[in-house]
Amino acid sequence: MTKYGKKILEIVSSSGSHMTAEEIFDALRQTYPSVVLATVYNNLNRLWQEDLLRKVSVEGMPDRYDRIQRHDHLVCKRCGRLLDIDLGDLTSQLEQKAGISILSYDLKLTYVCEDCQNK
Repeated sequence: MTKYGKKILEIVSSSGSHMTAEEIFDALRQTYPSVVLATVYNNLNRLWQEDLLRKVSVEGMPDRYDRIQRHDHLVCKRCGRLLDIDLGDLTSQLEQKAGISILSYDLKLTYVCEDCQNK
């Protein structure tokens, strides 16, 4: 793993939010000022392919990156706010319903957050 990959993994793993590539780029530049955005995208793609971080895609929003620990997400339909939610591991129930072996799943529950409800 490159020095950039290690630092990106550290940034994403220690973040309390779901960072975009641009946010990760800004954080990485604090340590490596000469890094370019393409390097960030290349490393994020490699880390995702190696299952070292999660990519969270929400329609109409830039991809966001998250730690690999098992959890699910709440996504606000209006503003795109993304929050973690722990529903436990549903793999065995999903396998039983689907009748197939499941490698992984990414559960995103759509809702309208309190801020958007109050607007």
